[in-house]
Formats: sequence, structure tokens, C-alpha cells
Amino acid sequence: MTLAAVWLGLTAVSAPATKFDTIDVQRINVREPDGTLRMTISGKARIPGLILGGVEHPHPNRQEAGMIFFNDQGDENGGLVFDGGMKNGVPTNGGSLTFDRYHQDQTLQMVSTEDGKARRVGVIVTDRPDRLMDVAAGRRLRDMAPGPERDRLLTEAGFESARRIWLGRDAKGEASLVLSDAEGRPRLTLGVGADGTPGVRLLDPAGNVTREIK
Repeated sequence: MTLAAVWLGLTAVSAPATKFDTIDVQRINVREPDGTLRMTISGKARIPGLILGGVEHPHPNRQEAGMIFFNDQGDENGGLVFDGGMKNGVPTNGGSLTFDRYHQDQTLQMVSTEDGKARRVGVIVTDRPDRLMDVAAGRRLRDMAPGPERDRLLTEAGFESARRIWLGRDAKGEASLVLSDAEGRPRLTLGVGADGTPGVRLLDPAGNVTREIK
């Protein structure tokens, strides 16, 4: 009886894993024992929208395949997506690994894109507001004409952002480090141009060069 009880206890704690040689699927959902969604792996046809607060919203930009990460509450907090191929005779390719603030958009991104001869690869650090992102309000504002009023409403809905750091190679072939202020305005750049010319520039808030080293 004792051996039987021990065996039952062990089998209840650790169920044997099922092994497969090959699995063909369109989407895999990874969940906690209580059902909380923690990660999805899918092709672009089945990739989820933006899930926050238990509600899935249509994503305004995501059209790639990949993995989407979710926090302990089941809210999206990052992902790894990728796409590419020949489009109109031009090679395209893209990959992006991102991590988000709580109920906000990405704050850290590793990105690599290619569109013909235009290639960009780098690391981006972005500030996001402390207020939570109001996805429903953002969707309502998408079709509003650009202008100060739309900008104000987007800010109230938590959609403002400021790029603080760029480190990488841009589409012009320049390798650079760009440091920006809290408003997203570049204030210090360190780069090497496509022709091999190095340079350092300090800029004022208006974007005017105040000091330059070549």
C-alpha cells in the first residue's frame, strides 16, 4: 500500500512527456496550469492581436509570424517577429525582438530590416509614459486628421513616446550612436559615415549643431 501511494503521488506530480518527431501546426499556445496565456508561436495568419486586460484588440501593425510573450496576468509584454521574401523583384527581410512596459508598448527593441539596398540594423531604447495605454481610445483616433488636437488626445490615451537611444547601422550606411533627450530630440551623435568619415556632433533642442568634431 505504501509503494502504491508513493507511485500514485509521483505520477500525479510529474506526468510523462509526450514526444513527437515532427509537428505541423499553425499556432501553439503556452499556458500556465490555471489557463493563463504566457506565449504564442504561430504563422502570420494566426498571430494574435494585442491582448491587454483579458481583451484581444486588432493589432494596427503586426503582420508577421513569430512568438508573442505575455506576463503573469496574460497581458502582452514583448515578442519576436519576422517576415521577408521577394516583393516586386526586391529582396525584403525583417526581424524584431521587443520588450514592453507594463500595459504599454515596446521600450527595448533589437531590429534588422532590409528593403532592397536599404538596410537597417540596431538597438532602440524608447521612453513610454507611466499612464496605461488606452487601446480602445487609440483605435478611435486612428482615422482622426493629424494635428495638435489628435496629438493631445493620443497623449491622454498613453500613446506618446520618445526614442532615447539608437545604436546601429541606418539605411544610408552610417554606423552611429544617437542619444536623445526626454522629448526624443537628438542631442549627441557619434558616427562613422558610409564613406568611412567619423564624427561627433552636439545639438541644441532645435537640432542645430553647437559643436562638432571631425
